[in-house]
This record gives sequence, C-alpha cells and structure tokens, in this order.
Amino acid sequence: MSSTTQQKNILKGGEWLIKESSPFETFIPEDFSEEQQMVKDMCASFLDTEIMPILDRIDKLEPGLMPSLVSKAGEQGLLGASIPEQYGGLGKDFITSNLVGEGLGGGFSFSVAVSAHMGIGTLPILYFGTEKQKEKYIPKLATGEWKGAYGLTEPNSGSDALGAKTTAKLSDDGKYYLLNGQKCWITNGGFADVYTVFAKIDGDKFSAFIVERGFEGFTQGAEEHKMGIKGSSTVQLFFQDCKVPVENLLGEVGKGHIIAFNILNIGRLKLCAAALGGAKRATTTTIQYANTREQFKTPIASFGAIKNKLAEMAITMWVCESALYRTAKWIDDKEHELLGAGKSFGEAVLGGAEEYAIECAILKVFGSETLDFVADEGVQIHGGNGFSDEYVISKAYRDSRINRIYEGTNEINRLLTVDMVLKRAMKGRLDLMTAAMNVQKELMSIPDFGSGDEEAFAKEKKIIANFKKAILLTAGAAVQKLMMKIEQEQEILMHIADMAIQTFAAESALLRAMKLVERKGEAATAYELDITRTWLYDAADIINKHGKDAINAFADGDEQRMMLLGLKRFTKVEPFNSKEAKRRIAAKLIGDNRYPL
Repeated sequence: MSSTTQQKNILKGGEWLIKESSPFETFIPEDFSEEQQMVKDMCASFLDTEIMPILDRIDKLEPGLMPSLVSKAGEQGLLGASIPEQYGGLGKDFITSNLVGEGLGGGFSFSVAVSAHMGIGTLPILYFGTEKQKEKYIPKLATGEWKGAYGLTEPNSGSDALGAKTTAKLSDDGKYYLLNGQKCWITNGGFADVYTVFAKIDGDKFSAFIVERGFEGFTQGAEEHKMGIKGSSTVQLFFQDCKVPVENLLGEVGKGHIIAFNILNIGRLKLCAAALGGAKRATTTTIQYANTREQFKTPIASFGAIKNKLAEMAITMWVCESALYRTAKWIDDKEHELLGAGKSFGEAVLGGAEEYAIECAILKVFGSETLDFVADEGVQIHGGNGFSDEYVISKAYRDSRINRIYEGTNEINRLLTVDMVLKRAMKGRLDLMTAAMNVQKELMSIPDFGSGDEEAFAKEKKIIANFKKAILLTAGAAVQKLMMKIEQEQEILMHIADMAIQTFAAESALLRAMKLVERKGEAATAYELDITRTWLYDAADIINKHGKDAINAFADGDEQRMMLLGLKRFTKVEPFNSKEAKRRIAAKLIGDNRYPL
C-alpha cells in the first residue's frame, strides 16, 4: 500500500469514536522491527545489570549515584533515542523512543529520573529552543553529561498550572530576567544542571526560561521524604532575584502555556509506556513467586484464585500495550506528514502529539491504573511476604502510586478527554453531531439481530460499534440537556471518560487480535483471542454501569427509561466462559514462568 493511500486512511484524533478502524492499518507490537526489538532488549539488559542489583543504594539517595546512572544510560545512547543526530542523538522514530521508555520503565526510582530527564528535562529546549539554545544544551543532555529538570508546579498551583505565582522582571540594564518565587516537587531537582522554569513576566505573561545550576539567586531545598520512588531526587527550587540572561527566554513571551501543555501531551503517552514496562516486570516477579511458593504442599500458581489474578494482570497489560503502540504510530505518521509539509522537527512532533492529545490523556489514565492494579495484585499474591521490604514487589506497590498524580492527575485527564472531544466537535474537527443523531434514530428502530453466517469477528466488531453508540447516546444526551452547565457536572464527565477509555482499549485489542489471526491463524492466536474476548465481555458491564450512572444523573421519566433501554441494548454481549479463558491465559504465564510478551 502506498504512503499516499495510507495517509488518506489515518484517523484524526478522537475519530475512532465515529469511524471504524482497519486492523491492517493498525500498528501492533508484533510489527516492531528487529532494530526496535534490539533497543528494547538493550534497555532491559541495562536495568538487569546496572539498576536491579543496587536498588537499596538508589533508595538511600547515595550522593552522586543517580546522576552517575543517568550518565551511564547516556553512554549507551539510551538518552538520545528521539534526539536528532545533529544534536548528538540517535534520531530514532517516535515508536522507538517509546520502546526506550517502556524498556527502562521497570527500574523504579531510576525510571523516574531517566524519564524526567529524557522528557520534560530535555524536550522543551529541543522543541521550543532557538538554534543557539539547542546547540548549547541538547548535545550535553543527549549524552547525559548534563541532567535536565522541569519547574512548573508550585505550592499553590498543581493542576492549575497557570495559577503560578513565580514572577520574572526585566532588569534595568535589559540583560537579565529577575525571577522570584518557588517551585516544588521537582524531579531531578537535587542534581540537575539545566531547568525549564515557568514564571509570569510582569506578573501576567506566563513564560518559560532555561535556568542553569549556579545562576545567581537560585537555590534548592532539602530532599523530600516520600512514600515511594524514594531514590528519585525531589526538591523545592527557590528564586530570589535569580539572574537569567535574556537569551535564556524559552519560546515567546506570554506563550509558556504552549510549551507546558504540549510537553504534557507527550509526557502522558510516555508515562503510559514506562508504567507498562514496570507492570511487565512486576508480573514476571509475581509469576515466578507463585510458581515457587508452596502452600498445602503445592505451588500456589495451581490454585484457581491465583490463576484468575495472574490472568487479569496479563489481560490488562496486553490491552494497554495494544492501545499505546496504536497511538504511538498515529503520532509518528502525523509527524512525518507535517515534516513533509515543511514543518520543523519540533513543530512536527508537537503537532502529532496535539492531534492525538485525547488518546494521550486516555493512555495516561489507563497506563497508570494498569500498573497500580498489577502491583496491588502482585502484593496480594505474595501474601505477607508482599508487605516485606525484602521482596521487590513491595517497592513496585509504593512506587506505582505516584503515576496517577503527576503528568496531570487521572481526574484531570478524564475531564480533559471529554472536554477535548466536545471542543473538537464544536469546532467542526469531529462530526459527533451526525453520529449522535444516527444513534437516536437507531433507538427508535427495530434492533438488528444480524444473520447467522457472518464474517469472521463480526460479533466482536458489533460489540465495539455498540460500545461507541453507548458513548454517543450518553454524551449526546448530556450535552443536549445540560448545555454549557456540563462543565460543572464533573461526575457525569468522568463516567463518560471511563466509557471512552474502556472502548478505546477494547477496540485496540480487537484490531491487534484480528491482525494476528490474519498473520498466524486462529489456532496460533488462541492466547491473544482469549485476552481480547475476556476484555470485551468485562468491558460491557463496566460501560453499562458508567452509562447508567451518567444517565441517572441528568435524565428522568420517559427520557430516562428510553436511554437506559438503549444503553442495555448497546452493552449486551453473549454469555462467555471467562473463567476457562482466564485459566488458559494463566497456564501460558505459569508455563513460561514470566510475562511472555
């Protein structure tokens, strides 16, 4: 298929909700090139040799240790995967850079440090810096000679980033901006050399600055004592007439929000990749424990309750992975399209991430909650030992919790998901109105029960189509009824977001399974089909519950009854023996003695 034909079929951000996707135009992890697989393996090897043997030393914040480990990763080229070769990077594609994030994602506090350095510590300068700024900072950040950090959050402005109080004022001689204020929860803050710091010029123009360690008037606080990620440096930054040269203004005056929010789009997707990497390692640890731990003279892995847990861990990760790399390829394709249209490297990457900002928000929620679920079940399978510091699963449990808070809380990301969809509909970027009206018409018609001799996966495809109708039914009616007041109805928006998350995940899983069946045949794809069908079966109930709670919050009388009947129709699935499917999934995990993919 030519690239021109492919471009015609690439879905825009959010468009999966109103259009059918083709499995053959969907990128899946089984499509990784040999080189990409080698990069992933190299990251795993780095964790095994350099990080896992010294986790306790890392957690004790041994002076100089974390910066030296980031430098080691730089020496192996891992920090510069997505940085162009002209600035000392490897110039790899967006999918490869996500594979690095996933590959290094199971390294606990190290993963936090290296992710912050490669992401929010480096990308603002790479994407928004002048040529002079990029030439000065990026090569040293790419190799790890210099470490990066990012100063956005303040004691009184977290989710409300634009409520920042830090100020910047031009000095009398016009050579410096004088920064005054403080930043908190700064990852890598204790050892970074370069910081992207946000402040308001003249108290109202939200702008970004490149601040170097050693600038006059810049100091840092003591290391924070945290519940998890204890080995990650987290400090406050203080600015007292901090002298920042005018040439260190990043981007345009008053345009700091563009930098902050665009970097967050990419950060959300990258967080999903890192969380997935952490979840895979935690699952392998748990499978190996279940295979060796005996109770009643038999390995606990042979018990149905444990098999159920292991299978659910694997299902959630496989589905999450399917959604992650489907989106990563969309962003990569959009980036190449924009480069072809003459956009700069930075504009192209950010344009891709902005186009799929809805999916990035979904993935942030899904990835962080996948890791939390896996770590929690991992502790449970370990029993009392899981509560002991001697077992690494306890560290996974503590460290996982932060992921639902940073890069925008999961509540904020759920609200953003729906908000962005509605705004794109209002601007004409997404034709939700026609799709919602078609669902209303369908409710008034006789249900289509289908024919007996349908194509392969017809039932599963219909389930996905119906899930989308359930969202359009619920969201369309809520917007119609509440109009502009819908912004105040956060509970309803959160329910609709959860319906969307479940549906995007389900469709991504089905597309991957369909592509694999075409490639390998149904018998060789039994494991993946069990995962997909179990997810669809469980998602139906979850979507139904969220839809009911949303509808009951704004509708009553005949309107409510009609919508609830429609919702029931759109979330109906045939009986399915999920117990046996999960036992088959667990059997593969137990037999392989690891998470197999």
